[in-house]
Amino acid sequence: MAATTHSHQAPAPWTAPRARGPLRGDVALPGSKSLTNRELVLAALADGPSTIRLPLHSRDSALMIAGLRQLGVGIEELPPAPGTDGAPGVPNPYGPDLRITPAPMRGDVRVDCGLAGTVMRFLPPLAALATGPVTIDGDPYARKRPMGAIIQALVDLGVDVTDDGDGAMPFSFTGTGAVRGGSLTIDASASSQFVSGLLLSAPRFTEGLHLVHAGERLPSLPHIDMTVEVLRARGVRVDQPAVGEWVVHPGPIAARDVTIEPDLSNAAPFAVAALVAGGSVRIRTWPTETTQVGADLETLLPLWGATVTRDGDDLVFDGGLGVAGGAPLPGVDLDLTRGGELAPALVALAALADGPSEVTGIGHLRGHETDRLAALAADLNRTGGAVRELDDGLRIEPAPLHGAAWAAYDDHRMATAGAVVGLVVDGVAVDDIGSTAKTLPQFPQLWAELVATAGSPGAAP
Repeated sequence: MAATTHSHQAPAPWTAPRARGPLRGDVALPGSKSLTNRELVLAALADGPSTIRLPLHSRDSALMIAGLRQLGVGIEELPPAPGTDGAPGVPNPYGPDLRITPAPMRGDVRVDCGLAGTVMRFLPPLAALATGPVTIDGDPYARKRPMGAIIQALVDLGVDVTDDGDGAMPFSFTGTGAVRGGSLTIDASASSQFVSGLLLSAPRFTEGLHLVHAGERLPSLPHIDMTVEVLRARGVRVDQPAVGEWVVHPGPIAARDVTIEPDLSNAAPFAVAALVAGGSVRIRTWPTETTQVGADLETLLPLWGATVTRDGDDLVFDGGLGVAGGAPLPGVDLDLTRGGELAPALVALAALADGPSEVTGIGHLRGHETDRLAALAADLNRTGGAVRELDDGLRIEPAPLHGAAWAAYDDHRMATAGAVVGLVVDGVAVDDIGSTAKTLPQFPQLWAELVATAGSPGAAP
């Protein structure tokens, strides 16, 4: 696997803390990255100001905010709302709410997408509506991420794009203030974000958009469902004549005040921890209905023996004795086509199982923040595992694990997968736990607090 180029000085390794007993965790997670960045784009295109409450504040959302501000969108951080008695309100512990005020968009900008797929796939169609030259670029490794579908889509929509012909960043175009729209066919096999990025800006295209996916497969369909839902919530008419086909009608985008759900994909390592260390982990304010793919954890983790129960607004994952307590952990065969972003945490869990597992439907993860299939195999095999890459996934055989260096590859989900293994394996040293700032800057603190509940009074026997 090609090594990721790091753009910063290498930090000291973070040794994953081992759980010394069953957990009794209580975790409140910040807002969903997927929802935050979709709502930021729609608020920027809306007919008036919008407020986003409980947004995620992370590197990915900061890059989206910075890009929108460069294009002329007004984004203001709000103080806590006053209470009913007029006293100052209670602040969001994870950062301020946001007020977004649309404005005519201007070019003459170079947008830094970092390593954020939502920024590099969502902002170009929106920026094409600006007036003036725009350059789209990102981190060194981001230049290896697939962008050809968006670049070709812009060309097919009449945007004059200049690039190196390699289907990757950097690329440039000069916006004219309008995009024609109309009928468009793309291959979104590499990422559902290609579809979402086009749908989000489509109401502002002159002719709207009739989009057809023509590839072999379309991963992460729930993320496209999420995009359709947030569009409809703002009054946009979206039709779906067939699977892989969407019609977005041109028209208004309502201004709206929205509250962002907790990030359920970021819940994955915390929920998995109950099966590894034993005990239970409560995830606060788990929505009863959601388009987030992390909701699949409620049905996936029982395959390994977890008990999942709703308690009021929360979801509780109980792992019984857990791997640490000697509970059997079966091998499981999973197709994660719907939610590949859950794969790192689930593959880490499978590496601790008593039987072999296969996780498939995740070939597209080769084009994520790093080649996640190669990265997971390399890290787990370095710790004594027996993991083999498949065309579309990974096969994990049982093997005793030991401490070793764990490479994050600038990838937040690779770093958290190392933390999962470290719950029961001494000496797992993650080289860059700071990479979790991409979507969950508080991860090291939240993880330490979770592990600290191990064996605490009242914990499961």
